[in-house]
Amino acid sequence: MTQVTFADLGLAQPILDTLITSGYTQPTPIQQAAIPTLMARRDVMASAATGTGKTAAFMLPALNFLTEKTDKPGKGPRILVLSPTRELAAQIKTAAETYGKQLRHAKVVSVVGGMPYPLQIKLLSSPVEILVATPGRLIDLIERGRIDLSRLEMLVLDEADRMLDLGFRDDIAHIATKLPKERVTALFSATLDGDIATIAQSLLNNPERIEIAAPARRQEQIVEKLHYADDIGHKTKLLDHILADEAVGQAIIFIATKLDAGDLADRLLGQGKKAAALHGDMPQRERTRTLARLKKGEVDVLVATDVAARGIDVAGITHVVNFDLPKFAEDYVHRIGRTGRAGREGIAISFAAKHEVPALRRIEKFIGRKINPVEFDGLKARFEPRPSNGGSRFGEKRSFGGGRDSSRPNRFEDRKPYGDREQKPYGERKSFGDREQRPFGDRKPQGDRPAFAGERPYGDRKPQGERRSYGDRQPAFNDGNRFDSKPRSSGNFKGLEADPTLYAEQPRLTLHSPFENGNRKSGGARPQGNGNRGNGGGFGGRSDSPRANAGKRGNRPSFPSGRDFD
Repeated sequence: MTQVTFADLGLAQPILDTLITSGYTQPTPIQQAAIPTLMARRDVMASAATGTGKTAAFMLPALNFLTEKTDKPGKGPRILVLSPTRELAAQIKTAAETYGKQLRHAKVVSVVGGMPYPLQIKLLSSPVEILVATPGRLIDLIERGRIDLSRLEMLVLDEADRMLDLGFRDDIAHIATKLPKERVTALFSATLDGDIATIAQSLLNNPERIEIAAPARRQEQIVEKLHYADDIGHKTKLLDHILADEAVGQAIIFIATKLDAGDLADRLLGQGKKAAALHGDMPQRERTRTLARLKKGEVDVLVATDVAARGIDVAGITHVVNFDLPKFAEDYVHRIGRTGRAGREGIAISFAAKHEVPALRRIEKFIGRKINPVEFDGLKARFEPRPSNGGSRFGEKRSFGGGRDSSRPNRFEDRKPYGDREQKPYGERKSFGDREQRPFGDRKPQGDRPAFAGERPYGDRKPQGERRSYGDRQPAFNDGNRFDSKPRSSGNFKGLEADPTLYAEQPRLTLHSPFENGNRKSGGARPQGNGNRGNGGGFGGRSDSPRANAGKRGNRPSFPSGRDFD
């Protein structure tokens, strides 16, 4: 059978030259299916897993559009790619610049939350061919008239299922109303059913449906283990126990937030370990330097977030620890794939708190197997997770009517309505209207409390004591660091008899205290209005969160800034 090459797909010569220079010769299945369809200017909805080459599947035909001149005037983008996260947007931007570096007019701009507005507005002031954006920030720019979408030729929704999971449904619909109706639309998602099918019906015109089955990869050289944990203090003790093992060469610890990555890395450094953090807020130069140190063996423990750690290929990584379980089951496969490379055996250890058990079940369903729990002496979790209801995959499926005792009758008509009692005829019961109503005046008082009108005057009340000033109060519940080296309490875990300062329950949501020495720290000058929240006043802060229906939500309390999810 003749192998398909990129030249067979009809791509322009400058793009082919770039692919050859980069070492790409044969397209992947998703690229073979999607590229010709998109180049024929037909809509596509495709299902393909991360790592199958789907970015090139939509970016190569998009770049091919740019080799043709447009008769539409303006400075706005011809290609728009929507991404659920800023990290994925950065990867897409890099891919576009790599594949299109030999094209004369292929300027790529990324607009995401966390970037200064003046810089983004300056980038958009000159002609742009490809715009990569998160929905929230794009709506900000559209509402302020800072971007022109009149000459758009192609819209791409990458990881559309994640955008819906993150609440961007209304944002996507709102953005679509600002785009020309005559356009090519490509939707890429892990699944094509349910909500994805609904949104595809409204955005796509008679799309070509492409589904590439993800290969069921079970990395036999990776040993998977699971530890249940009661809280953060318990997870920390489990991690200390694991890293104390001499068999650990280099390890990657995956954690949910960028702030926690830095805090945990600092804690490990304080213990004398050669640790470093890797997350999306680090400058690219610093991230590159950290990875280089990892490959040289100068870093033994890398604390990383999901997107920042993708693509790491270091043969010396013996252990992967999921300190926090990933939100998306597919990310579990990417995480544990960082170990067991080059034919070596690797160990993947996951911690699961009680609130993470649903995520654990989704992971087990995705990988098609159960991860067996293990325990360390003295570090057993107090809570017992319920068994999975996964049916015949992980256990014997119980029939719907079997219940607890199969000897009981299952059919409703087989049961006596009142057990062994005889049913009393309805006609013998006294209706409510036949009862003798007692006058209200004859009822006994309910106690010595006076009626409402008899309320004591304020002067008769006992004094409540002299209240302390606000600055004299004890620190708030959430003060302190999630990985503080001096915990404030011994935590709730009872399974280990040790120095109580080594094990403590720490609150998850707020990692840094608004108080110091009993006094509130100044938050600095606050901008007027709500910034990027609510109805969108002001330019400050991030705007990656859903925006289109912000006016319907009303005012919401601010969440702590310490949990900035990656």
